[in-house]
Amino acid sequence: MKEILTGILNSLGWAYWIKLDTAKPSCTYFFGPFLTITEAKNAKAGYIEDLKNEGCSGIEVEIKRCKPSELTIFDELGESVDFNTVPALSTQS
Repeated sequence: MKEILTGILNSLGWAYWIKLDTAKPSCTYFFGPFLTITEAKNAKAGYIEDLKNEGCSGIEVEIKRCKPSELTIFDELGESVDFNTVPALSTQS
């Protein structure tokens, strides 16, 4: 019964999800859905530990009601880019 209620809440975007952002690698992970915020809070330490064991660092946590379209979002660049800088091309042979 709990799974059915969680599924209904998730379909409406009212279920709780744990959002973990990591600096290295630059990723966003969503874990859930959870029926209550208490369930999400109780589960978050395990997910943080798993990411640390995988070598992730700079972990920020947020628990919120949402309906993520993707569970893992990877920043392919992994670095900040200064769009005002124009690279110089060498004409030397």
